[in-house]
Formats: sequence, structure tokens, C-alpha cells
Amino acid sequence: MSGSTSTGAGSAGAPVTFDHLPPPWEPTPVRPRLPVGVAIISILVALFAVVMVLAGLIFLLAQFFGNFVPPSLEIFASIDLLGAAILVILGAALLGVATSLWRQETWALWTTLILVFGTCAYLFFTGSITVLFLIFVVLFIYLISVRRYFY
Repeated sequence: MSGSTSTGAGSAGAPVTFDHLPPPWEPTPVRPRLPVGVAIISILVALFAVVMVLAGLIFLLAQFFGNFVPPSLEIFASIDLLGAAILVILGAALLGVATSLWRQETWALWTTLILVFGTCAYLFFTGSITVLFLIFVVLFIYLISVRRYFY
């Protein structure tokens, strides 16, 4: 039996060939769930941004089309054209930050943390340690604690 070959499935000498190989396995990126607090913060920032944009646009419309927009609609009556333009630009930027917070982007988290820290520092150094200061401190601590949910 020296010249016989085994024809079974377990033959060691027969090469195994395939027509095609399966695609290589790659892990899918896991997107963490959006924390409820971050969702609330992003909604509040977006609402604030919309109010800023509307206030600036209404003021600009009232300045250029005085008969079209009544002055009673103006939210900030004591700003000038430059201030209204800045309101529109900052409101649009905050709307972008709010959208990115909702999408859990890291740059939006750090931007929000810098703004919250700056507000806390301003309130602390002006002696305005009130409920608003405590809210911003809690918000800062919360955002630091949920940073692992951002990518």
C-alpha cells in the first residue's frame, strides 16, 4: 500500500483551493449613545442661537426696511449695525456648535467646555457667584464626565 493515496476529506497531501476569499473582517466603529444631558444642552444652545440670529436679522431689517418691520419686534433696541451683524455671525456659529454637539463631535465638546469655563471665570472674578454660576459649574463638570461619549 505504498502507492495508494487517500481520497477522504482529511487527506493531508491534497492542496485545498478556493475560488474566492471572503472580505477581510474589519470592526465597525461603535458610536456611543447620545447622553440625555448633552441632547438637552445642544437643544438649548440651538434655541439660543436661533434667537440671536433672529434678533440680529430683525434689527438689520428694521434699519434697512423701516416701513417693513415695526420697531416693536426688535429684541435688542440698543445695538447698532455692527452689533447686529455680530449677533447674526455668533448665532450661526453657535448653531453649528449645537449641531456638532448633537452629532457628538469632539471639537464641539471642547468649544463648549471653553465657553462654559470662560463664563464661570467671568462670573467668579466679577463677584457674581449666584445660581447661574453654580449652574455653569455643574454644566462644566457634567461635560467633563461625558467626554468619553464623543469621538
